[in-house]
Amino acid sequence: MIIKATIADVSALSRLINSAYRGESSKKGWTTEANLLEGLRTTEQELTETIQDPKNTILKFTENNQIIGCVLLIEKEHQMYLGMLSVSPELQNSGVGKKLLQQAEIHALELSLPKIVMTVISVREELIAWYKRNGYTDTGAREPFPASDVHIPITEQPLEFIVLEKRIG
Repeated sequence: MIIKATIADVSALSRLINSAYRGESSKKGWTTEANLLEGLRTTEQELTETIQDPKNTILKFTENNQIIGCVLLIEKEHQMYLGMLSVSPELQNSGVGKKLLQQAEIHALELSLPKIVMTVISVREELIAWYKRNGYTDTGAREPFPASDVHIPITEQPLEFIVLEKRIG
């Protein structure tokens, strides 16, 4: 079941997102950033602020009362930004991510937004290929990767974001 997350889901969302992207647990899945970055992917405070902003929606995918996937959707002028697509590492490659992408498209259509955009770290070739298989294209745009207390690069590779988009509707 895919429904909108609430403040009551913040702790579970934080555990899921951080387990999917960083640390040892993330290495069970194929979307890990553990070889590129250390630190947390997000915090409970950031998620709380995100959920409280009316332009933002976090969709959660639940099974047996457990959140096993989520995606952040942000309304921006004439497009929707998609971020933090997360699936429990043990359940990656089971179709959960694809179902969340499909629900994101439905959400964008409901808001009359003609395209979805996202950023992906440029060296994440497998992930970029997966998005392309799901209809996203490389816009050619690049954005600098933000170094911070949260996102701590541990690779010598220069990191930047690739901007991907999908036109819908």
